[in-house]
Amino acid sequence: MRGSLLVTVLGELVLPAGGSALTSTFIDVLGRVGMEEKAVRQALMRAARDGWLESERTGRRTLWTLTPSTATFLTEGAERIYGFTASQAGWDGRWLQLLARAPESDRRARHLLRTRLTWAGFGSPAPGVWLTTHLDRAAEAQRVLAEAGVRDEAQLFLASHYGGAGLAALLRQAWDLDAIGASYEAFIEEFGDPSPADPLARLVQLVHAWRRFPLMDPALPGELLPADWAGTRAAALFQARHATFTAAIGCQRVDLRAVRTGLRQPQPDAHLRAAR
Repeated sequence: MRGSLLVTVLGELVLPAGGSALTSTFIDVLGRVGMEEKAVRQALMRAARDGWLESERTGRRTLWTLTPSTATFLTEGAERIYGFTASQAGWDGRWLQLLARAPESDRRARHLLRTRLTWAGFGSPAPGVWLTTHLDRAAEAQRVLAEAGVRDEAQLFLASHYGGAGLAALLRQAWDLDAIGASYEAFIEEFGDPSPADPLARLVQLVHAWRRFPLMDPALPGELLPADWAGTRAAALFQARHATFTAAIGCQRVDLRAVRTGLRQPQPDAHLRAAR
């Protein structure tokens, strides 16, 4: 669910517009990016079943509203997505080093460590060794260790590179920078057109494509990145295209919100307002 187009629409369009939208709105918006009506209705039902949405009948129509936990999750996600610049500024040269391993027999714990630490920007240059330049991720690492059930056996250090081989080889062992760079280049090529025929569809596709980068890119300091790092160019393109597409959608005056007695009025700066 977290990686679905529906989540992108919820975070990019529904959350800023007040948190509610009609079924017909979802069918229209998601239909523009290739989802069939049946698939949209099924996705909404799954979201409600999983606690992401609450439904309310308004005559023959259904209004879907974000649950409080979903609104919190999307708000926190928006901060990370829109604030992501593909590099870290102001690095003081120190590393957060984590020594942690889960038992070979505990597949759940091993998967949780690998995925959650990767999402937090950690890389693993050797089995059981995790590194990040983001010192503020210590609390997040502690939570992951606790959820995996290995906190009591793990060690967490602040470290500095003192000597030995250069850092280039270490970085290549910890992160697949070539693959990440190639993904950024593909993003740049995909969203080169600043004037699409349907800016609403392209906005959804833009944000949906960009959402994966904060999860796959450790956002290393500039001094550790290759020259002319594609991530820097991709981040600038994302900001520019997001502003352009949002402005174009605002001119369309499409309403994402259902207007009826008792509903909150749309915010004036919402990206979209709900189909009536």
